[in-house]
Amino acid sequence: MMVNEILISAVVAIVSLLVGLGAGYAIRKNSWEKKAQNAQNDADHILADAKAQVTAVEAEVNAQKQAAEAVKQSAENTKKEKILEAQEEIQEYRQKIEDSLNQKRDEILRLQNRLGQREDTLDHQKSLLEEKESGLSRKEDQLKQQEANLNKKLEYANELVEKRRQKLYEVADLDKEQAKKLVLSQLSDELVKERAEMIRNSNEEVQAKADRFANQILVDAIQSSAADTVAETTVSVVDLPNEEMKGRIIGREGRNIRSFEALTGIDLIIDDTPKVVTLSGFDPIRREIAKRAMQRLIKDGRIHPARIEEMVDKARKEVNDDIYEAGESALMDLGIHRMNPELVKTLGRLKYRTSYGQNVLAHSIEVAKLAGTMAAELGLDEKLAVRAGLLHDIGKAIDHDIEGSHVEIGVELTRKYHESDIVVNAIAAHHGDVPKLSFIAELVVAADTISSARPGARSESLENYIRRLTELEDIAKSYQGVKQAYAIQAGREVRVMVEPDEISDDRITVLARDIKNQVEKELDYPGNIKITVIREKRVFAIAK
Repeated sequence: MMVNEILISAVVAIVSLLVGLGAGYAIRKNSWEKKAQNAQNDADHILADAKAQVTAVEAEVNAQKQAAEAVKQSAENTKKEKILEAQEEIQEYRQKIEDSLNQKRDEILRLQNRLGQREDTLDHQKSLLEEKESGLSRKEDQLKQQEANLNKKLEYANELVEKRRQKLYEVADLDKEQAKKLVLSQLSDELVKERAEMIRNSNEEVQAKADRFANQILVDAIQSSAADTVAETTVSVVDLPNEEMKGRIIGREGRNIRSFEALTGIDLIIDDTPKVVTLSGFDPIRREIAKRAMQRLIKDGRIHPARIEEMVDKARKEVNDDIYEAGESALMDLGIHRMNPELVKTLGRLKYRTSYGQNVLAHSIEVAKLAGTMAAELGLDEKLAVRAGLLHDIGKAIDHDIEGSHVEIGVELTRKYHESDIVVNAIAAHHGDVPKLSFIAELVVAADTISSARPGARSESLENYIRRLTELEDIAKSYQGVKQAYAIQAGREVRVMVEPDEISDDRITVLARDIKNQVEKELDYPGNIKITVIREKRVFAIAK
C-alpha cells in the first residue's frame, strides 16, 4: 500500500514535472518569439532610422554642396569686387601720384624761375659792381690827376710865396724874420679857414651818417615788434539771459545792488537796454572782478548778499591769479628769468591798466622789445635794456592807490626790490624829470615815444580829434597864397595847396618851414606831423 502510494506520488511528480517542463518550454518559446519579434521590430526601426539618417545626410551633403557652390560663387563675386576695388585704388593712387608729380613739377618750374630771377639779379648786381669798379677806377684816375694838379699848384704857390717874399723884402725893407712872421700869419689865417671848412663838412657828413644809422635802427626795431591798436573803455557790459534777471539782480528794495557795489567798488547800471547790465568804474581790476562775479551770479541764479560776497571773493582770487600769470608770461616772452615775485605781481596789474586807451602791459612789452632790439644793434646790454623798458611804467600799476606820479612810484618800487641803478634811472628819466645817466635810458625814452606815437596806439575823444585837425588846417590857411589845406592820415600830415601865381617854387620851401614852426609852437600832438606844400600850374592850348 505504501509502495503504491509512493509510486503514484512518483508518477504524479514525474507528470507534474513533465507538464511543468512543457509549460515552461511553451512559455519560453513564446517569450523567445516575442523577443525575436521585438528584435525584428527594433531592427526594422533601426534600419528605418538609418535610412532616414542616410537620407538626411544625403540632403545635408546636397545642402553643403549647394552652400559650397554658393560660397564659391560669393567668393568669385567678392574676388571680382576686390579686383575692381583694387583697380579703383590703383587708379586713385596713380592719379594721386600724377597730381603729386605735377605739383612737384610745378614747384620745380617755380624754383627754376626763381633761380633764373636770382641769376638775373646777380647778373644785374655784377654789372652794377663792374660799373662801380669802373667808376671807382675813373675816380681814382681823377684823384691822381687832381693830386698832380695840386702838386703843380703847390709848386706854383711856393714860387709865388717866394716871389712875394722877395717882393716884401724889396718893398717893405723887412728883414728875413719879420717877413717870415708876416707870411706865416697870412698862411695861418688861410689854414684856419680851410680847416674850419673841413670840420664843418666832416660834421655834416657824420651827422648825416648818424641820422641814417639811427633811422635804420629804429626801423628794424619797429618792424621786429608786433603792435595792436587800442580798444579799451571804462565800462564793462554783461549779457543777461532774460529781462527777469534784472529784477533778481536788483533784489528786494535794491539790497543786492547795494551789496554788490559795496563789495566791488563798481557802479552797477541797470537801464532800459534789453538783456544787459553795465558795470562802470575807473579801476580796471575792480571792474574785471565785478564782471566775473556778475557772470557767475547770473549763471548760478541764486542772487542774495551772502552769495554775492562768495562770488566776489572767488572772482577776486581768479583775477589775482591772472595778474601773476600775466606778469610771468611777460617775463617769459621777453626772456627775463629772475625778478622779485611782488614786482612780478605788480607788473601783472598793468594788464588791467590803460593809458589813453592803450593797454599799459602791452605797451611796456613793446617798449622792452624796441629798446632791446636797438641795444643789440648798438652793442649795448640787451637784457638790461629789455628789463628797463618793461619796468619803465611799473608805477602806473598802483598810482591809483598811492600818492605821487607813476615815475616817482616806479622809482621807489624798483629801488625797494633792488633793481639796478641803470633801470632805476631809466624809469626816473623816461619823462625828462631827471638827467639820463646811460645810453639805455636814452633808448627807453626813444622806444616809449615810438610805442606811444605810432598810429592807433592811443585813443582820443572825437572832439579833441576834430579840433586838432581843424587847428592844423587853420594854421596852414592863415598864410598868404594858400588856396586850400587838408589834414590827412588822422592828422599826421597836412597837404597845403598854394596859388602858383602868388608863390614861387623857392617860396614854398620857406612856407613849409614857417607852417612847421607855427605847428610846433601852438599845438600839442603825439608823434610827427608832415607838412607837404603843393604848387601846380597848368597851361592849356587848343589847336583848331
